[in-house]
Amino acid sequence: MIYIVEDDDNIRQMEAYALQGSGFSTREFTSGSEFFAACEQEVPEVVLLDIMLPGIDGLTILKMIRENPRLKSIGVIMVTAKSSELDAVMALDKGADDYISKPFGIMELLSRTKALMRRVNNSSPTSYQLEEIHIDDERHVVTVAGQACMLTFKEYELLKYMVVNRGIVLTRDRLMDAVWGTDYEGGSRTVDMHIKTLRQKLGESGSRIKTVRNVGYKIE
Repeated sequence: MIYIVEDDDNIRQMEAYALQGSGFSTREFTSGSEFFAACEQEVPEVVLLDIMLPGIDGLTILKMIRENPRLKSIGVIMVTAKSSELDAVMALDKGADDYISKPFGIMELLSRTKALMRRVNNSSPTSYQLEEIHIDDERHVVTVAGQACMLTFKEYELLKYMVVNRGIVLTRDRLMDAVWGTDYEGGSRTVDMHIKTLRQKLGESGSRIKTVRNVGYKIE
């Protein structure tokens, strides 16, 4: 199930039509209050969330999602008319898994949504440990030295993939394929931005993620 939170009728209906045409079930909302009321009955796998909304803005809704234990694992794609890198980083820092800027094409919307849905549905129940970093994949929780570390879905998947492949130099293309999917149309800058926010959230442990110049990254 995909929830669409967008107050522009034309954009919301276009998103719903495109997603339904690709086999997804959708529900549409024009405000945060409608969205949260619907979540009381059914928690979606993914939400397309506009930043500029009446009442509660999209970034505040995102923050509320990530702070709610019942909702925090929802995959979130921010949809915004803003296109600067700063806006994208702000959304990622607040817990977005991905972002898409208006105007956007139908194929881009479907590609990003499919990639996120695939990652949401394919997580496996196990756990991973790298010194003070512990990943509980069943509960989708990361702790660093016993302290909870709040990560977005993409940051979580990126960290898990690097920990599983600890000590191995991973190219940006390999990370893109593993975390975002082969049909994702984003560039290597997406990986760099997520690595940056992941390092920040890991605190001192973020120094374990090493940059391999002109190649990619590794964790050790």
